[in-house]
Amino acid sequence: MKYRFTTSILSLAFFTFLFSSSVLKAAVFITPKAPAINVDSYILIDFDSQKVIASKNPDKAHAPASLTKVMTAYVVFQLIKDGRVSLNDDVLISEKAWKTMGSKSFVEVGKTIKLETLLQGLIIQSGNDAAVALAEHIAGTEGTFTAYMNEYARELGMNNTIFENASGLDTKNQQTSARDMSILASSVIRDFPEYYKWYSQKTFTYNDIKQNNRNKLLWSDKTVDGLKTGYTDKAKYNLVASAKRLNDMRLISVVLGSSSPDARANETQQLLDYGFRFFETIKIDNIVKSVPLLKGEKDSLKVGTTESSTITLPRGQFKLSRQSIELNKNLSAPIKKGDRVGDLVIDHEGDKIATFPLIALEDIAQSGFFSRSIDSLKSFF
Repeated sequence: MKYRFTTSILSLAFFTFLFSSSVLKAAVFITPKAPAINVDSYILIDFDSQKVIASKNPDKAHAPASLTKVMTAYVVFQLIKDGRVSLNDDVLISEKAWKTMGSKSFVEVGKTIKLETLLQGLIIQSGNDAAVALAEHIAGTEGTFTAYMNEYARELGMNNTIFENASGLDTKNQQTSARDMSILASSVIRDFPEYYKWYSQKTFTYNDIKQNNRNKLLWSDKTVDGLKTGYTDKAKYNLVASAKRLNDMRLISVVLGSSSPDARANETQQLLDYGFRFFETIKIDNIVKSVPLLKGEKDSLKVGTTESSTITLPRGQFKLSRQSIELNKNLSAPIKKGDRVGDLVIDHEGDKIATFPLIALEDIAQSGFFSRSIDSLKSFF
């Protein structure tokens, strides 16, 4: 059981003023619908809050094409982190890797190449040969490597994804979804920032052959810094993109089944512009508040949030939200620093949009018998 009281914006670090009711009533905020784009499915999310800003068929199964390589790279990153492989590993190129059809890094059979070079070829040039070479180096066979891919997909919550190879070439059952690819992209950005930089690299040269990154937004939008394109006859044109703009707000867009390279870039640009123009990410941190306390040496307790969190709302709407504290019923001493004593709740337009745990920021011992008896009577009445 909990009881609630509402504060005036809780003295949040980022709100030092109050809005009068007349100002609130006069404010007009319009959030249009997301742009109508001609793709099989898409999703637009805020990276920090994981809020879905817009979507169309986000869980529909779709052939991933070279978006598969985002998971191929993720597996390699994980194994580097675990110390099982190294960027400096020498990777022997097999005949199978050399013969792999589709986009290439132009590796040569029988030669050894540094693992770091193959990773860059995989990410920037979308080399299918690089994907197979990495898979064989790590797992012995590409088939065994896909077991790693599928296991990480399950761990990340990619519930509509099945991988059957490391390159993304079409198979009968290989599939993903827009939502799943947004989860994977978020994981790469969050877990491996030291390698994410490669997704923004525009060109890469190997074997005296210079190739451009196929993500056209890297040239047309300086805020875009990743991630990956994909194309097969079955998948059509796919693109996972991420951009960071105002106040370090980062959005991730996934477009599946577009009609052409230009169309997928234009459609992604529309989604990113929509998200940044009409939504904002609010950081919730540094909240400290005194709340009533029974049976303690002090009659109030300092509480706060445990860690920084974020929420995403239509731009300008946070000032119309309500922040309230829900305390555990009959909160009383003794209290230890770190005890969870309630929640910070944020409501917007009648909906609860976020709940953050509140913890005690100090130790408070019990008061004497007489004081505790009086507080017991107060609690009873």
